[in-house]
Amino acid sequence: MNALQKLGRTPFGLIMPALAILLVVFGVPIVQLFLESLDAPAISITNYQAFLNQPANIRVLLQTVEISAIATAICLIIGYPTAYLIVAAPKRLRIVLIVLVVIPYLTSGLARTYSWIVILGDSGLINNLLLKVGLISSPLPIIYNRMAVYVGMVHIMLPMMILPLISVMMGIDKSLMAAARSMGARPGTAFWRVFFPLSMPGVRSGTLLVFVICLGFYITPAALGGLGDAMLSTFIASQVSAAFSFGSIAASSFILLAIAIALLSMFGLDLSGTQGRKPQSLKSSQIRLDLLNRLKRLLNKLATSYRARRWTAHLHKASSEGHWSKIAGVVLLVLVNFYLLFPELVVIIMSFSDKSFLEFPPSGFSLQWYRSFLSDPTWYGSAWTSVQIGVAVSILATLVGTLAAYGLSRVRSDLRTLLTMILLTPITIPIIVVGVATYLGLVNLGLLGSQTGVVLAHTLGAIGYVVVIVSATLANFDRRLERAAMSMRARPMQAFVRVTLPLIRPGIIGGALFAFIHSFDEVVVTSLVSGFAVSTLPLKMWQNIRHEIDPTVAAVASLLTLLPVLWLVILYATWWRSRAQSKDVAAVPAAG
Repeated sequence: MNALQKLGRTPFGLIMPALAILLVVFGVPIVQLFLESLDAPAISITNYQAFLNQPANIRVLLQTVEISAIATAICLIIGYPTAYLIVAAPKRLRIVLIVLVVIPYLTSGLARTYSWIVILGDSGLINNLLLKVGLISSPLPIIYNRMAVYVGMVHIMLPMMILPLISVMMGIDKSLMAAARSMGARPGTAFWRVFFPLSMPGVRSGTLLVFVICLGFYITPAALGGLGDAMLSTFIASQVSAAFSFGSIAASSFILLAIAIALLSMFGLDLSGTQGRKPQSLKSSQIRLDLLNRLKRLLNKLATSYRARRWTAHLHKASSEGHWSKIAGVVLLVLVNFYLLFPELVVIIMSFSDKSFLEFPPSGFSLQWYRSFLSDPTWYGSAWTSVQIGVAVSILATLVGTLAAYGLSRVRSDLRTLLTMILLTPITIPIIVVGVATYLGLVNLGLLGSQTGVVLAHTLGAIGYVVVIVSATLANFDRRLERAAMSMRARPMQAFVRVTLPLIRPGIIGGALFAFIHSFDEVVVTSLVSGFAVSTLPLKMWQNIRHEIDPTVAAVASLLTLLPVLWLVILYATWWRSRAQSKDVAAVPAAG
């Protein structure tokens, strides 16, 4: 008992509960899944050969990579200038713009996918509008094709590209751009030579995050795409539901996982791009490099006088590009926010229709679809199940995630990086692979198709969100406060409860909310591990969307769309209260 108590006080002992859940539900099953793919104990690559020998499988695999790459490229092309404009905006406007990006990020992905079905469908908003205007005589085929898949995927992933870029760009010293301009550099030159290289960590992390998540997309391609737009995750999910050979399922999963791991290994370990570079060892390469450097120095000397004259000429000249660039920036921000927010507003407005079908704008106002939701036991029963599971996941993930984050803050940096990467694995690899491994883990535990099993499955990803948010809060925590408390004979636990916990409470509450949101929105893993015994609200919505477009889904999607506003209010209230308390604490020494 004493040994366990001592272990619980060590940093590794604090991390152990989170690692134990990860190991039992995901770690051991993923190893078992790999052995299944090799037909253990008779090790062979038969399952991989069978996959690669099927032209249809190769086509689906290449199609998965192609769709993911194009969606990622679109997100980067739109997200980079958007993030740049947000960072360059005044402080108050910047906060508003970030909130407008965060709201879609927190909104249910299934609800956002449904909104595009409503907009792009044959009787959807766009076709109805064009038919009324008289521009078309029959509905346009703008859904169930590749373009619709890109529209839906980019809508879901764009905030995930913008937010990492904003985080990196806000840390760039703006005086460097001003220094470049003062030395005669044009705005474009200063941007490409100074700002863009410094923003590359955000570009790399955002691109990797979006691409790897896109590899595991299942719901959006299945809902918006046609038969020729299936991705490998859809293929794997159909194999699981059909009780196909588990060796084939494992091989398909590990082929998808191998792509993600290869990319993370090449680009994810060093975002600065300096680690792992080998020095030039070829003499010819050194000679060419030396000649190029000498030529560059010569050209710089010849251009010095020209730069000096140009800087003097332009020093007091009004910029002709500023007005139009500002207009273009405003237009871009308006279009991006319209793209992110308008589909959700459409669903909210259409949910109040008084007709037996969805129309925009509604001809009359009615709450019939909300009453349908509240009077149908299958709907409100699924919602209550989701709430129960979400609360359980939030409590469990917040407890073990906070302990893990606190333990990680007390270990050396190299070990902290390794352990953090392990804890974040379920949210950094394709979700379909996590679902298959979790399916196998719950089979081992005898919890497949149970509510407890679903809670454990959701907790895997929720722990990662809690660890990230609480760790960010602890990064700004002054450890000297703990040491001061212990110097006054406070025990470590007392110092944590009385000093540390109140100061990191906003991070803990934020982590708990994100854990709940993650669980409440989860549908891919749930569809694999719930069986027919557990029906959550997202699972009920997905089944309804696939089989019948019931307008009740619009009411449910509206409620899920409004939830992020509630989360943001709670987070803001928590932050404001914490800020007021910190000001009071700071004022006590000043008063003394």
